[in-house]
Amino acid sequence: MTGKKSPNGLFAARKLRRKRLKFRWSEREFKIRMLGLKKKYDPLEGAPMARGIVLEKVGVEARQPNSAVRKCVRVQLIKNGRIVTAFVPGDGGLLVVDEHDEVLIEGIGGPRGRSMGDIPGVRYRVVTVNGVSLRAILEGRKQKPQR
Repeated sequence: MTGKKSPNGLFAARKLRRKRLKFRWSEREFKIRMLGLKKKYDPLEGAPMARGIVLEKVGVEARQPNSAVRKCVRVQLIKNGRIVTAFVPGDGGLLVVDEHDEVLIEGIGGPRGRSMGDIPGVRYRVVTVNGVSLRAILEGRKQKPQR
């Protein structure tokens, strides 16, 4: 019986296992995970959240078919100095966030850590401003502390 793809039998386990390990390196996700490439290019360096200083407020135009200006801020991360764009959620959220405020950002929740919805190139969103939850400030439950 020639032309068999993979060995079978009682003593074929080692060969099957080695073959599987060899071919896993052709899978993109496996290679990224094993070589630790995500942490190398991720501005948050594998962390779920990061603190940063607001540099400027920017408006990002939404992708087609939507037509809007999404309110975002440019944030310089404290841990490594990298600059990222973060979305400011909520009605009037940009009025609360000022330049030189300290904000906490997290991933926006897109597929595989990418951008979400119609906001191009924005992977993060603002969670807290000067140590107070942005949602609590917008709901009127707390005041934003002055720095």
